[in-house]
Amino acid sequence: MRLRSLHLSLRFIVPLACVLALIGYFALPWIESTTVRWFVRDLDARSSLVSSTLQQPLLNYIESNADEQIDDMFNRAIQDERLYAIGFCGPDGKLSHKTVTYPNALGCWQGADSAAARNPVLYLPQGAVHVSAKELTRDGNRAGRLILVQDMRFIELRGSDAKRYIVGLFVLVACVVSIITILIAQLSWHGWVRGVREMMRGELWPKSPRLASPELAPLASDLRSMLQEYQRDLQGSNVEASTWDAETLKSLLNQDLAGDEILVVSNREPYIHVNTPDGVRVQRPASGLVTAVEAVMRACSGTWIAHGAGSADRVTVDANDHVRVPPENPSYTLRRVWLSKKEEQGYYYGFANEGLWPLCHIAHVRPVFRSSDWDEYVKVNQRFADAVISEAHSDNPVVLVQDYHFALLPRMVRAVLPKATIITFWHIPWPNPESFGICPWREEILDGMLGSTILGFHTPFHRKNFLDTVDRYLETRIEDEASTISYGNQLTQVKPYPISIAWPEPPPDEQDIDACRAEVRRALGVPADRLLGIGVDRLDYTKGIIERFQAVERLLELYPEMIGKFTFVQIAAPTRSSLDEYQSFEASVQALVKRINERFANDAYLPIILKAEHHEQKALRSYFRAAEVCSVTSLHDGMNLVAKEFIAARDDEQGVLILSRFTGAARELHEALIVNPYHIEEGAEALYRALHMPAGEQRERMRSMRRRVRDFNVYRWAGRMLQDAARLRQRERVKSRIISLSQDRARKGRA
Repeated sequence: MRLRSLHLSLRFIVPLACVLALIGYFALPWIESTTVRWFVRDLDARSSLVSSTLQQPLLNYIESNADEQIDDMFNRAIQDERLYAIGFCGPDGKLSHKTVTYPNALGCWQGADSAAARNPVLYLPQGAVHVSAKELTRDGNRAGRLILVQDMRFIELRGSDAKRYIVGLFVLVACVVSIITILIAQLSWHGWVRGVREMMRGELWPKSPRLASPELAPLASDLRSMLQEYQRDLQGSNVEASTWDAETLKSLLNQDLAGDEILVVSNREPYIHVNTPDGVRVQRPASGLVTAVEAVMRACSGTWIAHGAGSADRVTVDANDHVRVPPENPSYTLRRVWLSKKEEQGYYYGFANEGLWPLCHIAHVRPVFRSSDWDEYVKVNQRFADAVISEAHSDNPVVLVQDYHFALLPRMVRAVLPKATIITFWHIPWPNPESFGICPWREEILDGMLGSTILGFHTPFHRKNFLDTVDRYLETRIEDEASTISYGNQLTQVKPYPISIAWPEPPPDEQDIDACRAEVRRALGVPADRLLGIGVDRLDYTKGIIERFQAVERLLELYPEMIGKFTFVQIAAPTRSSLDEYQSFEASVQALVKRINERFANDAYLPIILKAEHHEQKALRSYFRAAEVCSVTSLHDGMNLVAKEFIAARDDEQGVLILSRFTGAARELHEALIVNPYHIEEGAEALYRALHMPAGEQRERMRSMRRRVRDFNVYRWAGRMLQDAARLRQRERVKSRIISLSQDRARKGRA
C-alpha cells in the first residue's frame, strides 16, 4: 500500500518538478540579464557623480601643469574598491595621465561614440569592466576627456548569490506545492474511492444527500449503468455461455416457456406459392427478416401470420387460411392474411415504404406521407391484430412483431390480450428525434410501439435514438439505466438485440471450393482465372448499389491492369417495383451498368454483370463461395445479413468482405474492410486491396469473423429475447399469485 501511495505521489511530484525546472531554466538567464542592466545603470550614475567631483580640481591642475597632483588625485580616487582605473586624454587625443591599473588597451576610449555609449561594458583580460568618459571644457574650449574604469567582478559575485537564492526559492516552492498537492490528491482520492465503493455496494443513488463528493455526480450514473449491464449479462450468462442451435432454442422454450404459445407477425411471408407453366412452385423471398425469423419458427413450432401475396397462395391454404411449412419438412404453421390492392397500395407501398422506410434510412430520399395511406396502414394493422387474437389459444401468448409495417399492432393486441407478452423487433434503423418529427402521426406510432413488452433494435445507437424520440414527443418516465419506458401504466423494456443468421450446414451434395469456382465461372461465361466480386441485395436505393458500381469504375480507372481481370457480379432482386422512386432507381442502375460496360468492355469482357432477378439460397451460396470479394455498401442499414451469409459460406476461410460503416454489421465484423460508401476512391482502393490480399491475412480475418457469426447466431438472438420474455412472464406469474393470495386472505378475514 505504501509503495502504491508513493507511486501515486510521484505521479504528481515528477511532472511538477519538471515544470518548475523548465521555468527555472528559462527564468534564470532573464533574471541574470535584468540584474546586470540594473547594476550598469547604477554604475552609470556613479560614474557621473565621480566625474563631476573630479572635474573642477582636475581642470585647475591642468591649467597649472601640476602633473604630480593629478596623479596623486587619481590614485586616491581609485582607493574605492569599485573604481578600478582613471585616465585623462588631452585635447590632442593622447593619454597624458593614468593610474597604474589603467588598461593600455583602452587608450583614449571613445566613450562619446554612440555605439560605445550603448554598450559601456567591456570584457578585458582582467575581467568585465564598466567604462565611461566625460568631456571636460573650460570657457567653451575642449580641455580633454576623463575616463573612468569601474570593476564589475562584484556583480558576478552578487549574481551567483542571486542564482543560489532563486534556485533555493524554486526548490522551496516546489516542495510546498508538492506537499499541498499530494495532501489534496490523497484526500480527494480517498473520498472518491470511498464514494465508488459505496456506489458499488448500492449505498449511494442519484441525488442522494450522502453523495458528499460533487465530482462523483457525473460518475455515479455511468457506473451504475455499467454495473446494471454487468448484472444483466450475468443473469443471461447461461444464454451467452452455451453454443446455440435449433436444439438449444427448443430446450429454452421447453424450460422457460413450457406450454407457452409463440406467434410471429410480419408482412413478408417465409414461403410464397406462385403459379408457373410447370405448376405451383414455392419461392423463398430475398429478405434478411425471413432468413432470421424462419430459423426461429422451425425451432419453436408456432404460427407465423403474414400477408399472402403469391399468385398461388390462396389455392394452397386450408379453410382457416393455414398452410404447413417448410414444404419439405413441415414444422410450423403459416397463417395468411389477404389484402386488397387498395389496402396493399396504401399500407405497404404508401405509408410503410414511401413514408417510414425513407424516414428511417439516411439515404437522402424524401419521405411521402398521405392521409389516405395512413388510413390504410391503421386498417391493415387492425386486421393483422385481429388475426393474432384469433390465432391465440390463450390469453397470454408470446407475440413476435416484426418490423416497421406493424408499429400500431402491439397496442391493438394489448387492448384485447392485456396479459400477452409482445416482443416487437424493429429491423431497420431508428432516426434521431428531429428526423422522426417529420412524420405527421409520430405520437400514434410511438404509442402503438409502446404497447410492446419488449422492444428491440439492432444496435445501442438505434435504441438510444428511440428513447430520445419518446422523451421528445410523449409524456413518459424513462429509466435510461434500466432501459425502460413507463407509459400508460405499462412498462416497456427497450434493448439492443443484434440479429444474425442460422449457421448453415453444408448441403450433402455441395461441391468443393475449386469445383464451385469453376462452375460459377462457366455459368457466367468468364475465364477460369477471372477475379470475381459479388453483391447480393434487393434493388433498393438504400443498398448503395450505384456507389458500389462507381467504385468498380474507379478501380478500373486507377488500375487499368485490372481491366479484363476482374468482373463484379451484382444480384439484385427487384422489389417495390410499382413505386416511382424504385422504378427510377432501377433505371439509373441499368443505365450506369450500361455506361461502365460500354466504356471498359471488349469482345470477351464485361466489368459488371447485373442479374436483376430472384435467386435461391443455394445459388447465392455458390456465388459467395466462388467470389474473391463480397461488397456490402449500404448507405444505411439496420444490420445487413448478406455480410454474415457470405462469411458463413466461406468454409475455405478465404475471401474478403468489404463492409459499409453505416451497417449494424460493421459494429461486429471488425475484420472486414470497413468503408464509407460515399467515398468512391476509398471503395475502389478497398476493392484493389481485397483482390491482392495475401491468403494468410484473408484466413486470419475470415476465421475470426466466422467464429463470431457462428457463436452469435440467430438462435442466440432469439434466445436472448425469449429468455427476457420468460423472465418477465415469470415475474408476472409471481405477482399474480401474490395478489391472488392477498385477496383470498382478505375474503377469509371478512368471513
